[in-house]
Amino acid sequence: MTLEELVACDNTAKKMQTVSEAVEQLLVAAQRQDCLTVGVYESAKLMNVDPDSVVLCLLAIDEEDEGDIALQIHFTLIQAFCCDNDINILRVSGMQRLAEILGESSENNSEPQDLHCILVTNPHTDSWKSQGLAEVASYCEESRCNNQWVPYVPLLER
Repeated sequence: MTLEELVACDNTAKKMQTVSEAVEQLLVAAQRQDCLTVGVYESAKLMNVDPDSVVLCLLAIDEEDEGDIALQIHFTLIQAFCCDNDINILRVSGMQRLAEILGESSENNSEPQDLHCILVTNPHTDSWKSQGLAEVASYCEESRCNNQWVPYVPLLER
């Protein structure tokens, strides 16, 4: 491995960590402002009714769900819709960390929420601006410039 390759790998790892932290900040801020839609079906319904309000689509999956064909079909359709409507898409792993960020506990006896698709919506007012959103949007734009239409970021365990 050359020095340039080592530096590039280190920069990529730092960028991924920065974007991962930005995603966490964004989710917390959006949840406080009631600007999250959680669940594949709920997200599809919202995008059908008001796609202009969606600023980011997170598709979350872990290795154990990779073989779920129905989920993969849903993801493909959601990705196509997001591309057609200029909605930033980000694929994340770390479902357990995602549940922690959103305050979902596995100890509840209630039905666990479907965290595979999460939409961040922009309220029709400028009541909140998130540095995390700017960072994630910039990363998505940068990835598209590199022909990576659905960038991937792991959510890091704490």
